[in-house]
Amino acid sequence: MSLEQEIQDARHEIVTDGYEMSLGEIINLYRDDELTINPNFQRYYVWNESQKTRFVESIILGIPVPPIFVYQNEDGVWELVDGLQRLSTILEFTGELRTEGDHFAEPSIMNGTKMLPSLANKTWDSADQNTEPIGRVQQLEIKRTRMRVEILKKESDPLAKFELFQRLNTGGTHLKPQEVRNVVMLMIDKNFHDWVHELAKLDDFLETISLSDQLSQRQMPAELAIRLLAYRNVPYRPGLDVHEYIDDAVIDLARSEDFDKDKEADIFRRTFAVLHKTIGQEAFKRWSGNGFGGMFLMSAYESVAFGVSQNIDQIEAISDPEQDKFIRSRVIKMWDDERFQRNSGAGVRGTTRLRNLLPLANGYFKLA
Repeated sequence: MSLEQEIQDARHEIVTDGYEMSLGEIINLYRDDELTINPNFQRYYVWNESQKTRFVESIILGIPVPPIFVYQNEDGVWELVDGLQRLSTILEFTGELRTEGDHFAEPSIMNGTKMLPSLANKTWDSADQNTEPIGRVQQLEIKRTRMRVEILKKESDPLAKFELFQRLNTGGTHLKPQEVRNVVMLMIDKNFHDWVHELAKLDDFLETISLSDQLSQRQMPAELAIRLLAYRNVPYRPGLDVHEYIDDAVIDLARSEDFDKDKEADIFRRTFAVLHKTIGQEAFKRWSGNGFGGMFLMSAYESVAFGVSQNIDQIEAISDPEQDKFIRSRVIKMWDDERFQRNSGAGVRGTTRLRNLLPLANGYFKLA
């Protein structure tokens, strides 16, 4: 198929519309449940008080507001796809934001800014001894501010809203790729999202990957868990960008009715139980010829974790002392293999790494 034909086919999968609305109209749509926000998203998007104040200040000063993106479902209801922090900030400030359980979030209180120092301690319409309402004039100005709403129509491909979310939130500074994938899992199936995160909390897994606090705080354990599940269950298409492959795999697994979570959870637990008791924190570090050392390496994780998981039945069948000897010797052999060295260095493209290392990894941990 030619590039031109691929472009035409892809465009047919995405049907869009859009127009400007006042913030007052958008608030009313939300109040009437004609615009919905998944409350689970809040765990990944939390603006601080300063960021909320800066956004409200921008509205008051008449600075153009970026658009929000919504998906129109079969009932005609709009589901928010992108713009959560901006919209949540307005809803929270006006006292309309609902949290899980349909409770209302505590209305926010503004801070003073360099340009608007008198904004300090202003609220929407309630006051106590420490705050005062922003006033009806400013309320009307805010409600009349216009925001463009980009609409992904229901005629679009069902996967289009996940694709849209990924594209809008990947590559910027506000969300890491793994954070985007976490929210996509929430959008598709909260139970699947929670299941992955439970796997990522297993002691054997966490102690074996031995990440720094900084990496752990970036949702990296869940990212590593989903990568292993992807490698095991979704064939890698050579040439496809690694992040696109994992993005697609997340959607496939979360939406699949045939994916056996119990089986995969069992293999995951057994894999890291074996790795933890045999080679431990050295599993995913570099072999220098004299010992293991340095930081966690993705290429080592992909090869060792995948290879062991693919052969876990055979590995568990041998005695504990033999398991330790087998795992350690095979990891060292992997690092001494010229093919692994050639495909795991810092300058190697992710596409090259996956295409060449996953087949090798399976063979490294087969019993003769």
